[in-house]
Amino acid sequence: MKPELERYSRQVLFSELGEAGQTRLMQSSVLLCGCGALGTVLAETLVRAGVGQIKIVDRDFVEISNLQRQVLFDENDVAAKLPKAIAAVEKLKKINSEVQIEAVVEDIDHTNILRLAENVDLILDGTDNFEVRYLINDVSLELGIPWIYCGCIGSTGQTMTILPGKSACLRCLIDSAPEPGSTETCDTAGILGPTVNVIASLEAVDAIKLLSGQVEQIKPVLTVVDVWEGSFRQMSLADLREKGGCKACHQGERIWLNGEQGSRTTRLCGRNAVQVSPADKGKIAFEELALKLQNSGSVDVNPYLLRLNLKNPDYEISLFRDGRAIIKGTDDPAVAKTIYARYIGS
Repeated sequence: MKPELERYSRQVLFSELGEAGQTRLMQSSVLLCGCGALGTVLAETLVRAGVGQIKIVDRDFVEISNLQRQVLFDENDVAAKLPKAIAAVEKLKKINSEVQIEAVVEDIDHTNILRLAENVDLILDGTDNFEVRYLINDVSLELGIPWIYCGCIGSTGQTMTILPGKSACLRCLIDSAPEPGSTETCDTAGILGPTVNVIASLEAVDAIKLLSGQVEQIKPVLTVVDVWEGSFRQMSLADLREKGGCKACHQGERIWLNGEQGSRTTRLCGRNAVQVSPADKGKIAFEELALKLQNSGSVDVNPYLLRLNLKNPDYEISLFRDGRAIIKGTDDPAVAKTIYARYIGS
């Protein structure tokens, strides 16, 4: 066995992968969208497997409620108020220093996803919202990059792999995002850690198949698992692309990538918080702003974010360098926008 493969020797011994498959893994590049529950399991699994380059993009920071299921984080990350992407990469580099891992603290939207997806072989879904998933679906079809969708709630999770031009895409399966209030969320149904681990592991297996050059091993199915009931089922999607008349697949419609669909506010699952994004992104001068806000409440600053705890009313503003802010203490986008405008600016 080649010396550079020794670290992965037990994986190489798996006959379906072998030295050739492992070598291809080590030469591959992945964009991971989101580094929460699903994303941390995916990132650790693929870094240990030896995927050559991984770009981890996440908009959020670590909180105590994350530790129940987000496997790369600990209480020190919470105390340090670290962005998830930064905290994850610090851990992952200690696991495998041979993998090139990049942390990107940004919110994925139509203005940056083409740049983020440049020169990658696969896009992985580690998000918690359909808006980003439809955006990933658009860029996948536009650039011809495979991606893997997955989602979890309660004890149930589902996943499907999209091969652009060959298999059904997300819009073939679900043409538009569910209406607010029509589906369960973390707030209403909660989430079990084992659900996340099972679904992310299934997603990681298909990622390894794709990146090792074994696309023929990918089944055109939607896999649904309920870890509490112990059930596993697969829905065939083999004919869905041809029979469904999907506007994205057959007519080249890219309403999410073009910015026709999307929002400047996002409710954050299970957080009683709303993310507000400015129309024009720019670099915020934290030190200067901290001085202006010192009479409004307690201000805490680190290299990645500024946090303002308001004296009255009881809200917390976490502001990132690019101007994004997470307003904690409300799930009303209108209220969040008002708070943002009052303390940060319009």
